Amino acid sequence: MSKILTTESGAPVADNQNSAQAGIGGPVLIQDQQLIEKLARFNRERIPERIVHARGSGAHGYFEVTDDVTGFTRAAFLNTVGKRTDVFLRFSTVAGNLGAADAVRDPRGFALKFYTEEGNYDLVGNNTPVFFIKDPIKFPDFIHSQKRDPFTGMGEADNVWDYWSYSPESLHQITWLFGDRGIPASYRHMNGYGSHTYQWVAEDGSAYWVKYHFKTNQGIRCLDAGQAAELAGQDPDSHQRDLHQAIERGIFPSWTVYVQLMPVADAPDYKFNPFDLTKVWPHADYPLQRVGRLVLNRNPDNVFAEVEQAAFSPNNFVPGIGASPDKMLQGRLFAYADAHRYRLGVNHTQLAINAPKATEANNYGRDGYSAVNAGGRAKNYEPNSYDGPRQTDAPLAAPTAVAGWTGTHSAAQHAKDDDFFQAGELFRLMSESEQERLIANLAGSIGSVSRDDVVERVLPFFHAADADYGRRLEAAVIALRAEAE
Repeated sequence: MSKILTTESGAPVADNQNSAQAGIGGPVLIQDQQLIEKLARFNRERIPERIVHARGSGAHGYFEVTDDVTGFTRAAFLNTVGKRTDVFLRFSTVAGNLGAADAVRDPRGFALKFYTEEGNYDLVGNNTPVFFIKDPIKFPDFIHSQKRDPFTGMGEADNVWDYWSYSPESLHQITWLFGDRGIPASYRHMNGYGSHTYQWVAEDGSAYWVKYHFKTNQGIRCLDAGQAAELAGQDPDSHQRDLHQAIERGIFPSWTVYVQLMPVADAPDYKFNPFDLTKVWPHADYPLQRVGRLVLNRNPDNVFAEVEQAAFSPNNFVPGIGASPDKMLQGRLFAYADAHRYRLGVNHTQLAINAPKATEANNYGRDGYSAVNAGGRAKNYEPNSYDGPRQTDAPLAAPTAVAGWTGTHSAAQHAKDDDFFQAGELFRLMSESEQERLIANLAGSIGSVSRDDVVERVLPFFHAADADYGRRLEAAVIALRAEAE
């Protein structure tokens, strides 16, 4: 027997096909509860989209420990080989709006929520191990340069390269973005990275700086600019469709998870600032160590409830894992959670997709919009003598030594703290055909810039990274701009 259709207050609905009127053919009555309720709810179905990472896809799965890492962290979900933890992974593009196409040249978000027995652990990263900037105060300006121009309402190459021409630190990520991996063929066929540096703390108190790597077991597959343009026009939902259909067919994508571990004592004298988000740690210095595997095996039942309302914050740590002095990470510790307080409300952590699964949240947060856990008669202050939840006195992570004067400081200089050498190393790692495609992609973008001074300001960055890189790119840009005149 079918269920009875009701209003949101539970009253049965007599007619869901015809609005109440003042007589046949007369005006509609405002007293029609079902009509007013449906229209009012429809008007409010959309919430503010994320300013960045708006276009996203996601899936449920699990993380399984395959190697013993208890000598490096006391995190409970990592303490036993074979242990599985439920996860939710949200993929995304960075610059596009909610309705943008998937197959575009853009970094991809790789945000992972572990539902551990010690609370939720959120790891936010990208499909690249580096980023464009190293200080969070630059982030709003950077994103504004990549998004729609306030006058034209369109993305503008002039804005993109004008900003980058004042930010040589972006060159490493630019080289990633315009290379072959700039447009993944699907979310299944790309790597993920924690990107930031984090802290692991072992049971004995020893601490390590850590970087996460998620290596796709499906193999790396990418699109060139022509393939991407064709696919974006034919199927804007290409990456969403591929992920959804693969999981529905029982083809469960997986990644092998590795970490790089740096003893805390190594950081001060390392050849470059290890907390600089525009740099990678060479594997020769800190080799990959396998930790486990990540598997996605279930699609969301409702995309809005589980993908759009999924809220990730890098400030959601568990015992044995903590933050580092990475300046971009420090800014995101605040900004991510605050974005969700704006989008979803202060009680977004009580939504099913964000709430802990393997434990429960016990705190004194109360009230606000959409409060579903009001705490009943329990006291809403701490300390109290009513057997309310109490602090553990056990820090989640190890303390970090600090010294000096407050102020707006540049990072301490290490031997190789420049903005160019890693971009040059990445270029030299590429095959000749990969270099040719990189040069063509960059020249096509820079060549469309209308202002000569912007072009003249940015080209020396590539010369500084590698003489051949700069020479070939400059020649290609000059040729393209001459053709356009």
